[in-house]
Amino acid sequence: MDASYYDAVDLLKRLISIPSFSREEKATCDFLEDYLIGKGMKPRRKGNNLWILSPDWQDGKPVVLLNSHIDTVKPVSGWQKDPFFPLEEDNKLYGLGSNDAGAPLVSLLSVFLFLISKEQPNNFIFLASCEEEVSGKGGIESVIPDLPAIDLAVVGEPTGMQPAIAEKGLMVLDGVVYGKSGHAARNEGENAIYKALPVVDWFRNLDFPLKSDLLGPVKTTVTLIQAGTQHNVIPDKCSFTVDIRTNEFYSNEKLFQEIAAQCPCEITARSFRLNSSRLSPSHPLVKRAEILGLKPFGSPTLSDQALMNFPSLKIGPGESSRSHTADEFIYLSEIREAIDLYIRLLKDLIL
Repeated sequence: MDASYYDAVDLLKRLISIPSFSREEKATCDFLEDYLIGKGMKPRRKGNNLWILSPDWQDGKPVVLLNSHIDTVKPVSGWQKDPFFPLEEDNKLYGLGSNDAGAPLVSLLSVFLFLISKEQPNNFIFLASCEEEVSGKGGIESVIPDLPAIDLAVVGEPTGMQPAIAEKGLMVLDGVVYGKSGHAARNEGENAIYKALPVVDWFRNLDFPLKSDLLGPVKTTVTLIQAGTQHNVIPDKCSFTVDIRTNEFYSNEKLFQEIAAQCPCEITARSFRLNSSRLSPSHPLVKRAEILGLKPFGSPTLSDQALMNFPSLKIGPGESSRSHTADEFIYLSEIREAIDLYIRLLKDLIL
């Protein structure tokens, strides 16, 4: 176990040192491909996605996917340390992507290498995917059709190694309210901003009856407003954006239809792709997690789970609150604990 832990930490340090922004992951994918080949693996690649099948693959066995992502957001302005220098200090490893999702990625790879070294009741796939931070179509969505049918996915994201058995979906709406231009010095025109205020308030108070025990209600938030050309011109158009986080009771398409039927202005949806997901509390993996003392919960944040059309559970070392922050870090002890806990969750699991 110690050797696996040290290998995982060394690999994470190498990954931190290679910038891997969303849609710019080629250098990281190249490095990881060479690393896996050096381990005697035969990785397959599509774009900047890389995956490996169990070497002793046996048709008829259930298939478990172990997945995390290699891309990161760009560093925010508050960094005091070098985001691309893996600094080890006081049981912490600092660096961009150390928490989200480098530590989950290297931990899952370590566990994959352990599991395939012993006879297991399941086939395993390890997948390092790209474009997760932007929900890009060149990421996991492009790879799933090339994989064998999957019975269960374990998605590596920072959850404090607690199992997220449900996850909110995301739908982004763009709305527009029209007015009539005029000179601000005179009583003329129709101010589109003023006309938009009750519409924004309508979205603020929008409520849907079905509440989830794990995810709560559907949440709607107006996050952007754009209007006007200059101070002395009455704006004739006000555009705004609404961030909607859905629960498992509403598909994005169904929710859009309900909103569009009532909305007092023109709206369009950017996509219906990122739906909410939920794994049954009676699933064998959830039951094993509970036996190990873990507490299933519902996650408000989005991951590649939203693009999976098969059962999935999100769990990984680190904390979501550290993601996308200055001086991002992972506790080294979290990696050691994650490897051990992943193995206890997955070894000899009967689906």
